[in-house]
Amino acid sequence: MKALRTPYTRFENLPDYDFAAHYVDVDKMRMHYVDEGPRDGTVVLLLHGEPSWSYLYRHMIPPLRDAGMRVIAPDLIGFGKSDKPVRKSDYSYAAHVSWMQQFIEALDLQDITLVCQDWGSLIGLRVAAENEERFARIALGNGGLPTGDQELPRAFTIWRAFARFSPWFPIGKIIQKATVRDLPDEVVAAYDAPFPSARYKAGARAFPTLVPVTPDDPASNANREAWTVFSAWQKPFLTTFSNRDPITRGGEQPWQETVPGAKHREHVRIRNAGHFLQEDKGAELAAVLTKFVRET
Repeated sequence: MKALRTPYTRFENLPDYDFAAHYVDVDKMRMHYVDEGPRDGTVVLLLHGEPSWSYLYRHMIPPLRDAGMRVIAPDLIGFGKSDKPVRKSDYSYAAHVSWMQQFIEALDLQDITLVCQDWGSLIGLRVAAENEERFARIALGNGGLPTGDQELPRAFTIWRAFARFSPWFPIGKIIQKATVRDLPDEVVAAYDAPFPSARYKAGARAFPTLVPVTPDDPASNANREAWTVFSAWQKPFLTTFSNRDPITRGGEQPWQETVPGAKHREHVRIRNAGHFLQEDKGAELAAVLTKFVRET
């Protein structure tokens, strides 16, 4: 498998992102992660989605760290400072789950608080369901675990077609389109930083096509099995969806109704935030998570 590595100079002087870089090897590729806070603090695992990277969590990492937590924010393979296989066929849902599994095992993370959004939830929820003993609680925002048994929103269908067919795939501007606030030019550029050319974008291009959209998708059975696990999940489970995301609108309801650990909990609706609620309301979301961890 041939993989590219984004030149380090692309990441110099990014606004609000001066965290030390850490790396582990997964399948002979280098996977980057941020690791801030005390080694003995509660582990908070922040998983980004498509087409972002750990930069998305830059406004959440400091307050969570300052609250005494060990904050870990990896870049998925194909994103951020992690290595990037050059062929779309190198990426699969199963591969991403395996890479995250290897990452967690390499760091031997225990008692994890999973915070996930977008593809971070498709990957993180699967890993949590398959490794219950490593996870203490889950906070899910603007994400889910599709099995292909339900029709997906039209907004996702449009996005999937765009990622597949458009000759133009401007990562930073895509992020901007899915936020409520106007992003400064230097922030848009920071989201573009991992992708110097189209050759680096295979992973970002591939993700929308890997979402299970039919009942016989290769990932459908594994996701159904994960839902079975969550139907008996007693550990704390919080939803933190935003109110201005057309792709995941209403997606919190099945979790609130199905997961025992989500029952009788004060779930949060983040207002005036788009799909990338971490970008729109990062400080607010960090405060919600701090309260969630301390009270459970």
